[in-house]
Amino acid sequence: MKIISINAGSSSLKFSLFNMENEELLISGTFERIGVGGSFVTFKLNGEKIKKEIELNNHKEAVEVLLKELVELKVIKSLDEIDAVGHRLVHGGDVYSKSVIIDDDVLKTVDELSILAPLHNPANLTGVRSFKEVLPNIPMVGVFDTAFHQTMDKSAYLYGVPYEWYEKYGVRKYGFHGTSHNYITKTISEYLKRDDLKIICCHLGNGSSITAIKDGKCIDTSMGFTPNAGLIMGTRCGDIDASLIPYVMEKTGKSLDEVMNDLNKNSGLLGISEVSSDNRDIEDGIKEGNEKCILAQNMLVRKIVGYISMYNTYLGGADVICFTGGIGENGIDVRSAVMNDLKVLGVKPSEERNNVRGKLQLITEDDSKIACYVVPTNEELMIALDTYNLVK
Repeated sequence: MKIISINAGSSSLKFSLFNMENEELLISGTFERIGVGGSFVTFKLNGEKIKKEIELNNHKEAVEVLLKELVELKVIKSLDEIDAVGHRLVHGGDVYSKSVIIDDDVLKTVDELSILAPLHNPANLTGVRSFKEVLPNIPMVGVFDTAFHQTMDKSAYLYGVPYEWYEKYGVRKYGFHGTSHNYITKTISEYLKRDDLKIICCHLGNGSSITAIKDGKCIDTSMGFTPNAGLIMGTRCGDIDASLIPYVMEKTGKSLDEVMNDLNKNSGLLGISEVSSDNRDIEDGIKEGNEKCILAQNMLVRKIVGYISMYNTYLGGADVICFTGGIGENGIDVRSAVMNDLKVLGVKPSEERNNVRGKLQLITEDDSKIACYVVPTNEELMIALDTYNLVK
């Protein structure tokens, strides 16, 4: 069975094609600048990159080019080999607690939920509708970023605001990165041959979230009503006092939209370091003695340690801490700093084992009270697995 995983943005379309018999990635790539001029596609096939410039007016044209190229590149012999398409859908609200076959009712509901994710849901739906036009008889599956977190208790997902805000307007914590946290949970559980693990999963990248997981279910997560909650991130501020917003508006004369733009796109590592949102640039700055880069990383580590410590208490003592995402998998210095600050919890970091990037590996000593692992994530494969399980 061959399945395509799709992540559609407003002007982009990322894809991966898997052979689910052995979970082999056959080809992947990204269409960029769709409908805005200067569009192009980059394929990754057999370890090589193939870039083609092609003017694309909309996502449907991108889908048509994708399917044509799959045949021309001899990845598949014909479109009959494609059995299903799995789509990343960012926000399922509290309606969807698992992946679903996409039908008209699902499309309508996800469209209605666009008010909660105005930048993402409409773009995701564009991808779904484009594929439905080109491949009308192929099953489509929706895999929600928020679904994994729907096992949280009310005491975890409600805010201390008037209860009617939740009842009338859906104001609550939803959490994100659920596909990644789900994949890490499955991977580390299979690796350790246990399904009763108490896991703290740290997805650290340009967007970052930490999730507490018990017996395979989320009990709390750091992102909230939107992804701009919890840790400081590449450009997002994370947790702040809400009263800062009207204060900054008054002092700067900026509009609400301008302040929210600053909190989402000009804050975090970028805002503090004034150098970059990329942790690799922050680490380079630290080596040069840049005090703001040092401060930015210290603030990130402090937040990570705080959430891990809190979730360790909620779990009654974690068995495993997993690091994933761009920083989690490759940020040796960040992981080291976090683990050193967690020695009070019985974590015993191994400098030798921690010298690893992008590979599943234990990075603590054998007698560490909490075992820490690097676990590479694969959201595209998780989408394909959910799709496979629903359509097979």
